[in-house]
Amino acid sequence: MDSHRPAPRSITLRFLAEPTDVNFGGKVHGGAVMKWIDQAGYACAVGWSGHYCVTVFVGGIRFYKPIFIGQVVEVTATVVHTGSSSIHIAIEVAATDPRTGTRKTTTRCLIVFVAVDAGGDTVQVPSWEPVTEEDLRLQKHAMKVAEMRKAQEDDLAPG
Repeated sequence: MDSHRPAPRSITLRFLAEPTDVNFGGKVHGGAVMKWIDQAGYACAVGWSGHYCVTVFVGGIRFYKPIFIGQVVEVTATVVHTGSSSIHIAIEVAATDPRTGTRKTTTRCLIVFVAVDAGGDTVQVPSWEPVTEEDLRLQKHAMKVAEMRKAQEDDLAPG
């Protein structure tokens, strides 16, 4: 019997944006942000499930504002829906100028992980139930994105 107790449903990674993270325009590269999103999502999913997890979907990624070298970056990952083996996680990336304290949301998206065992087969994850109105809103959004993803997959399936 699995006695794993889920970790809190949210995790935040914090670090400084470094010169190695920038693109030719002098701002943090979108690929670096996507890597951070995957890392925070992974840590959240593994903590929640107690199992190794793999990314199966990243959707609705929206870059609102640039991140600059030296800003404190916060990547917050929050469980917003669970299936039998899937964990849907809302991600918010924010950047703060340490000199002024000005904080801005820079990126948002939804990422889905699936928990797997050592053989790569899916395993059941603890269920999550919404409590607040915000929880309900986020879960509804996750389910809507899942429906759209399924419709896209059906449209692109070989005939």
